[in-house]
Amino acid sequence: MRFGLFIPQGWRFDLVGIAPADQWAVMRDLARHADDGPWDSIWVYDHFHTTPQPSEEATHEAWALMAGLGAATSRVRLGQMCTCMGYRPPMYLAKFAATVDHISAGRLEMGIGGGWYEHEWRAYGYGFPRAGARLKMLDEGVQIMRQAWTEGLATFHGEHYDVDGAICRPLPLQEGGIPLWIAGGGEKVTLRIAARYAQYTNFDGSPEGFARKSEILRGHCEEVGRDFAEITRSANYNVFIGRDEAEVAERRAQYVERLRPHLSEEQLAGQLRTIDGLPGVGTPEQIVEKLRAVGELGMEYGIFYFPEAAYDRSGIDLFASEVIPALR
Repeated sequence: MRFGLFIPQGWRFDLVGIAPADQWAVMRDLARHADDGPWDSIWVYDHFHTTPQPSEEATHEAWALMAGLGAATSRVRLGQMCTCMGYRPPMYLAKFAATVDHISAGRLEMGIGGGWYEHEWRAYGYGFPRAGARLKMLDEGVQIMRQAWTEGLATFHGEHYDVDGAICRPLPLQEGGIPLWIAGGGEKVTLRIAARYAQYTNFDGSPEGFARKSEILRGHCEEVGRDFAEITRSANYNVFIGRDEAEVAERRAQYVERLRPHLSEEQLAGQLRTIDGLPGVGTPEQIVEKLRAVGELGMEYGIFYFPEAAYDRSGIDLFASEVIPALR
């Protein structure tokens, strides 16, 4: 199993209380800490406003962070979970990503999806196309990026995107282009796009959900003539870790205390539902057992979010010293 670490960027109210002028240093230093440790990759989210409640708290832009973190680190790979196809024209994104691949000496991953946060779409003037249109944009955009990265020149005339002789030079450093992570578990369309184009997928990390999505992906692979084994399946996990149950409970309590001023009780409860009872919560031994069970279903790459990362690295270090070696 491989391991990625989310870097706090504000989107989940995870830089609250840190002065804006100090936030980049916090993100950069945590990335360097991961670079010096056992982590395979570092990740950010591609969002503009805090969630689930838009606010005036800082949210740093994902692709600017890709360039900065690429320059600030030397080993870990760099990803976004996940870039929204509708937020940037795909040829521009392909060019930007190729440049970041050079800045990082060939360490970039391309996480890409159809997008979902309606408030952001409308606030930034993108409208909010129906789901089918957003997924068609994803399909067309991925084709443009693949062509740009392999041929250095893209021509594509689609329903949503039209490029004609668009040049992408220099090519990415990585032979064959930047690896594509098609993120999302949409069973009819998203997983079919993944079957066609992805080197990696990212979907539901619960044992039941992971098993279901995997079998659907397998079916799409058979339909499009793709070897299912070529695709690395990954999942994201929110983490409350402690040496005992009391420490786990304390981390949870600190998280609730930090978010309560910004969210309604209903919104806070919704956030906790994405953490409580899932594989990232518990002592190191408990987390190892739960992740091993998902690993036996084919989950080869976990990406982990520690809500307190900007303030306290002890949970990250406990995970790195006791969970990662047990599952590596």
